Amino acid sequence: MNPAAVQTTTPPTTSKQRSAPYDAFHAARARTDLTARLYAAAMGEDYPSEVSASSSCDWPLLGLLTARLRMSPDQLLVDAGCGTGGIGLWLARALAVRLEGFDLSPIAIAQATTRRPHFLDRKATWARFRIAELADTGLSDGCADGIVCVDVLGRSADKVSAMCELGRVLAPGGRLAMTRSLRPGTTAAWTEQAQAAGLEVEHVDERPAEPVMWERLYRLWIAHADDLIGELGGGQAQSMLREAHRMLPLLVGRRAVLLTLRRPATGPVGSPAAARMTTLDRRVGNSPTFSGRTPQ
Repeated sequence: MNPAAVQTTTPPTTSKQRSAPYDAFHAARARTDLTARLYAAAMGEDYPSEVSASSSCDWPLLGLLTARLRMSPDQLLVDAGCGTGGIGLWLARALAVRLEGFDLSPIAIAQATTRRPHFLDRKATWARFRIAELADTGLSDGCADGIVCVDVLGRSADKVSAMCELGRVLAPGGRLAMTRSLRPGTTAAWTEQAQAAGLEVEHVDERPAEPVMWERLYRLWIAHADDLIGELGGGQAQSMLREAHRMLPLLVGRRAVLLTLRRPATGPVGSPAAARMTTLDRRVGNSPTFSGRTPQ
């Protein structure tokens, strides 16, 4: 047999394989409040304890999201990559809107579902959570009046396709508010990406405190390594510590923003050409996949 004729391919990962590290993170965090205490220590008075998100979501971001979404009561908000649901549920209560949240992790979805009565009381049925991925939401065209996506896009293997999928489900006049970041020396292609998704850039809000928060949090993880191992287990703790050591040098000069995109009030709803999406994805500097809802 001619060795040159033999082709080897890597089998595609299944949804279960992709969700495994996030399942482990959420399951471990549910066993102890140590992770939440470290997030609270890193954020200080900006930590929204009720939301308890494993992301950069703080009080200033919640205020920005509330203002930028500009939603009316009874409209539908989609929380893309919702994790355990705190951000979407808080916004649903604050804005008096219905909520559809999705995440890759079945464990996160189960935890989000159990949190509904705490935020929405008798209107708990206004919020639904299900398993789905950014690039394949399963939602219908133009169903969402608003979409929030916090520290999630960086996990997607095809970030522009995921952005276009979110654009597809956004109703005319609706807004997508998502956190984005840039490494030093990279150029933002937000306008081009928005156009590929049929959206337009409405606001770019700087978040200068975000890199500082991650630096404090990662240093706290390292300083409390023994506690993490004891309470979360060696596997999950080591995953977090590897992330901390890998990411700390990359935070210098990092730019973090809240990007608000709007679908024009008139025009078709649908996905743009794949060729444009592939070209744009190559132009944007993005971080690798991480072990929790961590910087993108």
